[in-house]
Amino acid sequence: MARNVAAEYSKGTLGEFLRLSPQDLERARAERRPKLDREALAAALREYHRDLGTLDANVEALLTRLSHPESRVVVTGQQAGLLTGPAYSVHKGAGAALLAQKLNTDDAPVVAVYWVASQDHDAEEVASATLLDLNETLHRLTLDVPAGVPVGRVAWRDEWTAEVLALLERFEAPAEHRAAVRARIERAISGNGSPHTGYADVFARLIHGLLAPAGLLVLDPMHPALARLMAPALARELEQPLTSSERIEAAAERLSTAGFTPQLRRPAGATNLFVEEQDGQRRLLKFDGQTFSTDTRAYTRTELQAQLGADPTRLTPAAGLRPAVQDALLPTLAFVVGPGEIAYGAQLKDVYPLHGLQQPLLWPRLSVTWLEPNVARLLRRLHATAAEVQADPEGVLGRALARERGAGAVAAGRLQALEAELEQLITDLAQLDPTLVGAAERTRRRTLPRVAHLQRQAASALARAEDERSGQLTRLNKHLLPNGVPQEREMNFLTYLLKHGETPLRQLLALDAGFVGEVEIS
Repeated sequence: MARNVAAEYSKGTLGEFLRLSPQDLERARAERRPKLDREALAAALREYHRDLGTLDANVEALLTRLSHPESRVVVTGQQAGLLTGPAYSVHKGAGAALLAQKLNTDDAPVVAVYWVASQDHDAEEVASATLLDLNETLHRLTLDVPAGVPVGRVAWRDEWTAEVLALLERFEAPAEHRAAVRARIERAISGNGSPHTGYADVFARLIHGLLAPAGLLVLDPMHPALARLMAPALARELEQPLTSSERIEAAAERLSTAGFTPQLRRPAGATNLFVEEQDGQRRLLKFDGQTFSTDTRAYTRTELQAQLGADPTRLTPAAGLRPAVQDALLPTLAFVVGPGEIAYGAQLKDVYPLHGLQQPLLWPRLSVTWLEPNVARLLRRLHATAAEVQADPEGVLGRALARERGAGAVAAGRLQALEAELEQLITDLAQLDPTLVGAAERTRRRTLPRVAHLQRQAASALARAEDERSGQLTRLNKHLLPNGVPQEREMNFLTYLLKHGETPLRQLLALDAGFVGEVEIS
């Protein structure tokens, strides 16, 4: 079985692949960043927020902190999902804001920044949202976002507004909470009168509305003022277009040797740059040592440099380069990431020096499984956690029902007792006839898995029968495994605001920056 990068990282045992570990927070805090024009960065962010329609006194105060010569940034980011996408998109931003609050001082201000991944072109990953109403109806809305086009180029459509508002109309929730969420969404779409209303803008305004009060700035790398500041890093990459890929691939080989599964592979000739072509599609650049090309045409380095100078938004970093470009723009102290991004990061340490940087601290993101009151009561009755249900919903419910009925046949203790009895039997047989030990051991190895399988079948049958009567299994799955996916990775955060008002947001922002666990909505 392959080793888990994120699990090993949390133990601080990946020094070969990641420069810092979560235990190095104070070391990261003390490190100085290479010289960076923070005033230019703040000015570009001011221009972006002005265009977004979110420039207010709170944003100005954060930009003033960012302009400080010793300022640092806690950055996180996510694709621009519909209505903020899965709940972890909001959780990541909250974790960044909470960590920035923890590290902030007057002498060295720390600001949280949310990088809206508007350069991404995977429409399937951003076009849907899943919500669960008070009638236990699971709603999934999918918009027809065009594929292959950077989401930052996609204009928000009036028909999408109608689809979103229609969803709210049929969503069963208290009228006052539904009206408050509708107001959030309408502000995000209108942009306070801003002429700029793209798909990524709606996402950014929703994140801003939720988390700006906690000290978070949103950032869209497709905004021209910010893209201009990133252009030098992309120009450097054009000069050595295969070096970063070679270093990523070398790290992949070392990870494989160490027993991990690399997340990034860079085939021969692949760069870490995408170019947006005349048809609007974003395509990977390849380099054969002389000429750059995509699947549709060839480019000279001079042509790409000219394109970068004329419109820097059309040349964008691939996953293996984006963190380094991000940290060439920002004075990054910590990068708040999920498990998959930690696995990516384990291949990127040697990319940073190509841009005169060191890889920053990767901080594991805050993670919450929300327990609504009815689910919390049911879990207490089952003596189970949400994580246990997510791993084996039928087994958890079935074993609990068996306990309630005094039926011990599916209890783990019965299997353990059987294992102990068989081991003792083997010992006793060995004393009578040592030649029987092998056959007895084979019998034990066959018997225990078969009995365990029968226990699982019995527990599942109990759970399904109870579900037909009371719907308990269905309820657990809808809340904790919506569409068969763990809650945080599928359920939209607005679900909880629609049903419970601002309480879940207040609870989220009262957590520790490194929180991982369950939160009962009170």
